Amino acid sequence: MGDETVPTETLVKCPILPAGERTSWRMAESNQPMTSDFILVGLFNHTGPHLVLFSLVATMFTAGLLGNTALLFLIRADSRLHVPMYFLLSQLSLLDIGFPLVTIPKMAAGFLLGEGSISFGGCAAQMFFLMLMGVSEAVLLSLMSYDRYAAVCHPLHYPVLMRRQVCLLMAGTSWLSGVLVASVQTAIALRFPYCASRTVDHFCCELPALLKLSCADTSAYELALSVSGVLILLLPISLIVTSYGLVLRAVLHMRSAEARHKALATCSSHLTVVGLFYGAAVFMYMVPGAFHGPHQDNVLSLFYSLVTPTLNPLVYSLRNREVRRAMAKVIGRGGCRAKR
Repeated sequence: MGDETVPTETLVKCPILPAGERTSWRMAESNQPMTSDFILVGLFNHTGPHLVLFSLVATMFTAGLLGNTALLFLIRADSRLHVPMYFLLSQLSLLDIGFPLVTIPKMAAGFLLGEGSISFGGCAAQMFFLMLMGVSEAVLLSLMSYDRYAAVCHPLHYPVLMRRQVCLLMAGTSWLSGVLVASVQTAIALRFPYCASRTVDHFCCELPALLKLSCADTSAYELALSVSGVLILLLPISLIVTSYGLVLRAVLHMRSAEARHKALATCSSHLTVVGLFYGAAVFMYMVPGAFHGPHQDNVLSLFYSLVTPTLNPLVYSLRNREVRRAMAKVIGRGGCRAKR
């Protein structure tokens, strides 16, 4: 056999040890990085164009928080919005407040301080809450489509079909689904040893990016993760398609043009939000990783964790007459108090 050149890194990582000590050394090597920090690769550097993009992200983050908080306040303050549709919308606003809070403040701190390190525990927490918010929102959007189906196709039975207990069950199901999936996926991911590079090629600790740093074989888990991701997305999408297929059939059979317009108006807001959220999620989790690189993953993650939560309150406020009326009522009250 010919001589082989052994890289310097290999010599450093694999010292020659007595046979009895090798197993304990390997265990120590695998376990050691579990308490080390990771380095997040940010989206921006300190050049002029990137400063403008960072300012845009910061503006959208602030606008999204204010918009969703205002929507929650309107739903709480106006008794006309105390109906199932707006109760579910309030849950969506809570998720849309939480989604950006998981990633954007850390990304902004890394950019401003010039240091993108994150502890192992912080990375695990970020991964858990990202999955919790994502899965919960996917389930909630599908259940909101059932609410629209019940309102359009069974208006007389709507108070029974969407009674308070059913609304609470829907909200609880969406949140518990997120907690369950996030707990299982995070627990499995944390069992892998991370003894390779500690640089995460992403602006946040998202599971696919973190698995690339594992020094163990994660191919079986990645396959299971892809299958579960497809199921988590396909089941809600199937419910949405079925619900709106029935809604469309009911709308086409309506004789009144005004009734058709009202039904389509109440559904269009939800369909817009569904398209924004699921469009990015499907490409991220159902398209094989070979067809999109780290840059595309960063853009997609930023889209559904920041852009979509920012646009949701605008979509619902601009397209819903009830929300606009509630907003005008609150603003009118504020003007009257100011005059006094």
